[in-house]
Order: sequence, then C-alpha cells, then structure tokens
Amino acid sequence: MSVGGVYPKVDMTGGSSAFPEMERVVLDYWNSDGTFQASLQNREGCEEYVFNDGPPFANGLPHYGHLLTGYVKDIVPRYRTQQGYYVPRVFGWDCHGLPAELEAEKQLGITDKAQIEEMGLEKFNEYCAKSVMHYADEWEDYVTRQARWVDFENGYKTMDPEYMESVMWAFKELYDKGLIYQGFRVLPYSWAEHTPLSNQETRLDDSYRERQDPTVTVVLPVRGARQGFAAERTLQEHALLADASLIAWTTTPWTLPSNSALAVHPEVEYALVRVGEDGAEGFAGRLLVLASDLVGAYAKELGESREVVGTFTGAELEGLEYEPVFDYFRDLENAFMVLNADYVTTEDGTGVVHQAPAFGEDDMYTCQEYNIPLVIPVDADGKFTSLVPEYEGKLVFDANRDIIRDLRAKGLVLRDQTIVHSYPHSWRSGEPLIYMALPAWFVKVTDIRDRMVELNQEIDWIPSHMRDGQFGKWLEGARDWNISRTRYWGSPVPAWVSDNPEYPRVDVYGSLDELERDFGVRPKSLHRPDIDELTRPNPDDPTGQSTMRRVPDVLDCWFESGSMPFAQYHYPFENAEEFEARQPADFIVEYSGQTRGWFYVQHVLSTALFDRVAFKKVVAHGIVLGSDGLKMSKSKGNYPNVNEVFDRDGSDAMRWFLMSSPILRGGNLIVTEQGIRDGVRQAILPIWNAYTFLQLYSSQDASWSVDSTDVLDRYILAKTHDLVAAVGQALDDTRIADACDEIRRFADTLTNWYVRRSRDRFWEGQEAHPEAFDTLYTVLEVLTRVSAPLLPYISEVIWRGLTGERSVHLTDFPRAEEFPADADLVAAMDATRAVCSSASSVRKARKLRNRLPLPKLTVAMPNADALRDFAPVIRDEVNVKEIDLTSDVDAAGSFEVVVNAKAAGPQLGRDVQRAIKNVKAGNYVREGENVVVDGDIVLTPELYTERLVAEDPDSTARVESSDGTVGLVVLDTHVTEELEAEGWAADVIRGLQDARKQAGLEVSDRIAVRLSVPADRAEWAERHADHIAAETLATDFAVVTDALDGAVPVIDGVTVTVAKQ
Repeated sequence: MSVGGVYPKVDMTGGSSAFPEMERVVLDYWNSDGTFQASLQNREGCEEYVFNDGPPFANGLPHYGHLLTGYVKDIVPRYRTQQGYYVPRVFGWDCHGLPAELEAEKQLGITDKAQIEEMGLEKFNEYCAKSVMHYADEWEDYVTRQARWVDFENGYKTMDPEYMESVMWAFKELYDKGLIYQGFRVLPYSWAEHTPLSNQETRLDDSYRERQDPTVTVVLPVRGARQGFAAERTLQEHALLADASLIAWTTTPWTLPSNSALAVHPEVEYALVRVGEDGAEGFAGRLLVLASDLVGAYAKELGESREVVGTFTGAELEGLEYEPVFDYFRDLENAFMVLNADYVTTEDGTGVVHQAPAFGEDDMYTCQEYNIPLVIPVDADGKFTSLVPEYEGKLVFDANRDIIRDLRAKGLVLRDQTIVHSYPHSWRSGEPLIYMALPAWFVKVTDIRDRMVELNQEIDWIPSHMRDGQFGKWLEGARDWNISRTRYWGSPVPAWVSDNPEYPRVDVYGSLDELERDFGVRPKSLHRPDIDELTRPNPDDPTGQSTMRRVPDVLDCWFESGSMPFAQYHYPFENAEEFEARQPADFIVEYSGQTRGWFYVQHVLSTALFDRVAFKKVVAHGIVLGSDGLKMSKSKGNYPNVNEVFDRDGSDAMRWFLMSSPILRGGNLIVTEQGIRDGVRQAILPIWNAYTFLQLYSSQDASWSVDSTDVLDRYILAKTHDLVAAVGQALDDTRIADACDEIRRFADTLTNWYVRRSRDRFWEGQEAHPEAFDTLYTVLEVLTRVSAPLLPYISEVIWRGLTGERSVHLTDFPRAEEFPADADLVAAMDATRAVCSSASSVRKARKLRNRLPLPKLTVAMPNADALRDFAPVIRDEVNVKEIDLTSDVDAAGSFEVVVNAKAAGPQLGRDVQRAIKNVKAGNYVREGENVVVDGDIVLTPELYTERLVAEDPDSTARVESSDGTVGLVVLDTHVTEELEAEGWAADVIRGLQDARKQAGLEVSDRIAVRLSVPADRAEWAERHADHIAAETLATDFAVVTDALDGAVPVIDGVTVTVAKQ
C-alpha cells in the first residue's frame, strides 16, 4: 500500500478539514447506525448508574446555562457506560407554572387575571398545554447538536396524568404525616402575576435588584399607657414622656396606612431628646424618642444644641400608646401601642420599628403575640382598596409620594429621603414584590429541618464547600414552604373543603381511584377546570345543604419538579420496584443557584416522604457570563451565538472550553470567542495533528502494541498508563476539569515532544521502524477512548479512522494496567522536557533563533545524574554543542525572595515589616508555591516576587520538573563564525523543505536542487552542501552565485529551483 493511503479505515471527515463539518458527518452516522441505542443495549443486565435529569421549561429557547449543564449530563453517562454500567437517561419537561401562563398571556394579549376568567379556564389551559412545548423541536435539535445522548421519545412531562397522580400522592402522604397545613402567613407576593412565591424563589438569581424608593421617618405622638403594661409606671415616673413623640423609620411608606403598632427591643436603651433650636423646621423644642445609639444619625434633624433629658430601656416603654398616623383603623383592637420584639436592631433607622402585620413576617408574629388582628387594605392587583379611600385604586408603590405628602401636611414627617437599595422582584415578570399576609398551603419544613441537615452529610457535593456552606446554611435556616399558587395551569391542590364553615371538613386525595370512590366519576383530567367540577355533599352536614369543593389553588411547580425522582416512574401506582432499585440517583447536576431551587425541593420531599437523600452526588456549577463579565444579554450582544459557534468551531470546542474551566468547581466563567478557539488549539488540534502525522507516513496497517524498547516509545506508553489512571480517577470523582487538564497536557506531550522527537524514525519509514508506528497507533487508539466522553465527535472520527470498527462509544474505558508503568523514566524525561523548555525561554528572551547552534548548556539540578542518559536529547533539542550536568545548583545561581510590600501590606498588616526583615535575612522556607517566613508568616505567590542572582542572569533561567525538583539552566550564548554558518545552513534546509511543499512533492520524492547564494555565503553553502542535500532528499545538488530563472526565495538573499528526480 502506498505511503499515506492506509488511514482512515473509515473516513468521517466528509472530505473536509473543518471540525464542524466532521461533526455533522458523525451525527448523521450515529442517527442512521442507532449508536446511542446500541450503547444501552450493550450494557443491559449490567449494574445501573442512575442519572436524574432536571426538567427545563420548553416554552423558551435553551441558553448557555443549559448548554453547560447538558455537556456534564452527557459526559458522566458516557464515561459510566464505558466503565460497564447501564445508564438509561431520559429527557424531562417542566410544563406547569407561571412561565407557561405568562407565555400564554403574552401570546393571547391578556393583561390581567379577569380576562383569563372571561375566556374560560378550559380554553386558557388548553393554550398553555400547547405553548409549553412550543420549542420542543428546537430543544431536541440543540441537545442533539451538542452530542448529548438522551432519550426524548420516552421522556416525562410534568403535565402527564401519570406524573400528576404521583404528585397528588405525595401531597396526600405529607398531609397524612402532619407535614402539610393551611395557614395565614406573610409571603412574597407578585401582584403582577397574582400569586404568592415561596421564600426560596426570592433567593434565586435576578430576584434582588437595585431599586430607588422613598423612605420616611414619621412622628407618632404619645397619648398614654396601656393598662397592665410597664409603660404605666414609666409614664408616672417620667412626666415629660407624656408630651413626647416616638419616631419610626420605614422604607415602605405605603404600609403606613396599615400601621398597627410600634416595636422596640426590650434591652436597647432609648433616649428622650429635646430638639435644639437649630433642629428640623417646626420641631424645635419638641421631645422625641429613639434609640440612644442612633441619636447621632439624626444629628441634623435633632440639632447640635439637642438635649437628652431621659433614657429608658425598651422594656420600660412596652405598652406606651400613641396617636395613629391615619384614622382608617383607629378602632383596631389592642393596637397603637409600643410592643417588645427581639428582632429590632439599631443598625439603621431609629430603633423604633413601624408594625404593619399584614405586610411583614416579623411584624405579624409580633402583633399576634399581642392579639392585634390583621388589616389588609391591598387587593390582589397590589392596589389599595376602599378601606383607605384617599388612595383607593393606586398601586402601592405609586402611592408612596402621596402618603408622604399627606403626612408632611399633618406635621408628622421628620425626614424624607430617597434611597437605592436591593429589593426582591418576581423572577418571572421582573416586577417588584410586596410582602403580604395570605392564606396558603405549606409544607412544615421546620419539623424535618434537623433531619434534612443530617441527611445532607451523606451527599457528595462538587464543589465540596457547598454541602456545609451555601446548601447547608440554607437548610439550617429553612422555613415552612408555601406550595400553593392562586393560578390556573398546574397540578391541583388535591384538597376539598366544606363551603359552609358551620360544618367544617377537609378531604385530601392521593389517587384517581380515591377520587372515583368518593365522587362516583373518574376525572378525565387533573387540570382545571375539570378537577374543579368534582363536588359532593358534605358527609358531616346533617342538613345536606353544604358541598365539598376543591380548593381553587394549584401547586407550586417546584413541588412538581422536586417530585421528579418518583413521579417519573408513576410511583407508587406503577414501577415501584424500579423506583426502589434506581433511587436515590447516583448523580445530578445543575447550576449552584439550585441550592435554593431543584436541589432543595428534592431534598425536602425525599426527606419527608422516604427519610433518605434524593441524590448521592451533585455537581453545582457556576454561572456563565458574557464577554464583559456581566449577565448574558441579547440586547448587549455580549456573548457569541451558540449556533454560530457550532458552525464555526464545533460542539467539541465549546464542550472543551466549558468543561475545562473553573465553572465546574463552582466558579463563574466569562464566555469569549477566543476562549472557545483556545479549546481547539489546546486539545483538539494536537490530537488531530498526531493522527494526521500517522496517516501521512503509514505504508501498512499498524498493530496495537506496548512492546517497543525504544526509550521515546517506552516514555509515551508510560505516560499513557498515567493518563488512563489519572483521567479514570478524575472522572470517577466527577472532576471533569481535572480530566481535561490531564488530556490537554498529554496531547501536548504527544505532539510537541513524542512525535517531534520521533520524526526521523517516521521519515525512515514503517519497514525500518514498525515499533514507532505501532506505538503511535496504540497511543492514539487509547487516547480516543479516554477522551471519548470529553471530545465525542473528534474521538469518533479518529478512532473509526484507525480501527474501521463501529464506534468508540461502544468500547470500554482503557485499563491502566494494560500499559507498562515506568515512573523513573517519566520523571527523567519530564525533567528533560522542563530543561529544554527553560533553555528555549532564554533563547527567546535573547532573540536567538532555535536553528542557531550555541556552544554549551549547563543544567544545575539536584537530580542531574538522572538526566545523564538524556543529555543527547537535550543537546539536540536545545541545539547546543555541549551539555554540562551538575548537581551544584548554588554554583549556577539562586533565586532570592522579595516581599511585594504593596500587595502584602493590606493582608499581613503589622507583620509585613517582620516579613521583609526576615526574608532579607534568609529566614524563610519554600512550601510548594508558598513561602513561609519566620515560621508562621505565609506568603502566597501574589505577595512575593523572585529575583535571580547569577553571574549572567540574562542567560540563566529557573527550571522546575513535574515532581517539584527545582534547578537552573545557564545557556552560553557566544556565537562563533562556525556556529553561525551551521545555523545559516539549518535555515536554508527549512526554506528548502517549504519549497518542496510548494512544489507539491511527496515526502519521499527525491529532487534536484540549484541553490543561488550571495558570494559571501558561497563558502558556507559548500561547507554544508552534503548536509543540506541529505536533509532535503536532494540527489543532485549544486551551489551557484548567479541568479536563477524561475527560482523561489528560501531565506534572505538565497533562492532555489527544485525539480523532481
């Protein structure tokens, strides 16, 4: 067979050298071959590895976050399949909830809830069901293009009746365990979407945003003391207090019409201050009460000449009555007095907190203790009701200024300012939320909180700090979870209540059979309005007049997605054995914000229902940011279009860029086009170049062999052993970025060391050096299996090109023991490479080209003797005439540590001077990349620099081998005429090789050369003529000083004609 015609055995390039084109060929092949299905069939009956897929909403297009997560969701199952596991994976769709409703409203032109009820729930929900899968095809195309293997046909949807019935069962189970209750609580409420949210939803990304709001400090005149409270005695002993006013600060002026009380901390000291003559206009001489620690914060309003005329503890003020700022609820029972509350602080405001219990959780609990009832003058649209006629119909935020104006007219405003603060917004509509008391259904998370914290210790978190950090802290402070929504499209709250409070009854159902048993009919759908139509007489009403009707709420869609581990199986109605065998999941992955979302709700439900974890291992990755470091935004255009990247660079390039980054260790990642292209350069191209090198020189089939005795072959085979072991261990631990690092370094070694140093053997041909061809073939075959999960496309192209077999993704992951290990050889050769790299850096700094030979390289390392066998390699690689190996590092020079005082000062404080003094005295030791000074001061790399002390620092460089051994290289840069001539000849050889390529000659073609050189270079040309001819396969070689017709330039002043012999 001709040279270069052996490989590929199967051509998957499509005739293109562009990776995206090859990927399309591979995709078509996988589709026609059924490769994914075959990978599952091959492992049927094997031990299962269970991956649970978090369901996305399909009424929006996928973005970079989905892309990133999707790659991890593909890599882990591919690797586990290679390791012999059966890894079924099905796609899931989150279909219910506000996202679907908002999209439907947008498409239908609906602006408020009334319009939905006018058109009818049946019609609206039908539209939701269609719209929710609007982008399903685009999702499938996108997921398929990124080479993610997943079963779309058998995927679950949260709107499927089987899934909904399992959710219904879960609700009933929790209710029967006493873990679900209906209560009144202050909840984050979205007036734009007419629904409350759960506390964890206000902690999702983008929930808190900067907002400008007015703040006001109001004046509330004292009018007496409530009987039986401490203020009775306080008022008797401090008569001045009767003429005083309390001052309270609020960032929500719109809640002041609902003011019901004031709260102070029982142990905080409060001052009675007489306002000075230079105080706020209209307040001179007035007596005001506020926390002593905050008097200074009101210095301008109280005046420089202010006088503190008395102090009290908050406990002494309990029961002090005051005049309401508005008269709307003047007759409210037990209201308008000072209460004690431990949550009050003196961090800001006045230390006197205005209480509007319907609009603040702490306020509600505090007022409940004093039996103060709720007043809620705000409707579902976030607008004031007729209970406050002056502001009726106004959105609460729009009423702020009017309220402040009216209070100022009454002389009740001491201070009025505008602040910019972080405020919760709806994560769906983007509108600001209000906190409002609402009836809702709750999971009693507080009852199982301690157990949730315990079970969390069993979960393997990546990154590990998430377990006791972001997730653990959230669990420790977990509150009861509001799971009901006053909306339309979702799983129903399966509770029916009596419509007559005189005959109360609550029935909760957990299956379709139970519904059919009690209502005599099996509902055709569990969606509204069908489920709402199920009614029956109240069995507890002897009059027979009352009816059991379903609570109109639907369940929080997070309750449904948290039910995924069991609901996907229609548990407990079907597949109970399958569920018990497969769950908890071995692995899940989503972004770190899901510690308050999907990770959390799964953990709650699994703890409550099964008293176990929902997943054994979880990767919580960071956030993908735009090229400017900000959130990705279409309007800003700060990120490359995904499809354009696929078309230009390919999915493997994108996969590598994302998977090799810090994002899988919990950090964030800025996406740039250059970063994606770097992925091609770092990993894909080196592997591809090694493969095309084998293609170029092969003349017959190579064999899979690890038997070569050649030192370079033994080295690369030993490195292959280490690669297989390291990548296998990294992927076992789901350290995907570490696996990428191992492959990147190996690919560099393979191409830029092994192939380059073995070039002469390949040039001589396969008959002369079959061991070189066999070794490179073997290493490439193994490398493609190792990198198959991380680079699925290019691995397939190369592996099938080498073997001609069905697919690399149907093979087993290699075993390290199949390759000869040789730690000593690897260490010595790695040190050799490090020496060559450092010497090359000196050449580069001195602007001495690599082809110019130099007299000598001195290598000073503690383990210099281990490099003696490789001295010829170093000499050849660095292009020097002599190598001097010595273990006397100090004789060559040393590096002195210098403290970076500017950087170290803020971190070390007073210790910085001690560090500088001791470093100068040499009182320090190195520990890895850190320097420990005087026994206890740790200097990290950014806190110090290293200064080289050597006879010729410009020709000296530090060298550090892979095992941490540190030394120096000293390059003799004196160039003689003889060396310059040899370097010139090497430049000519390189130019001639380029001329061969331009002439379209094969690598084995012999040629005739006429070399035209300047007269002053003729002697150099003749001196090295035999060498130049041999290196360029010139069987006819002549040097001339005259100009040549049709010559092409070689180097400055030198031209050549080349003809095939």
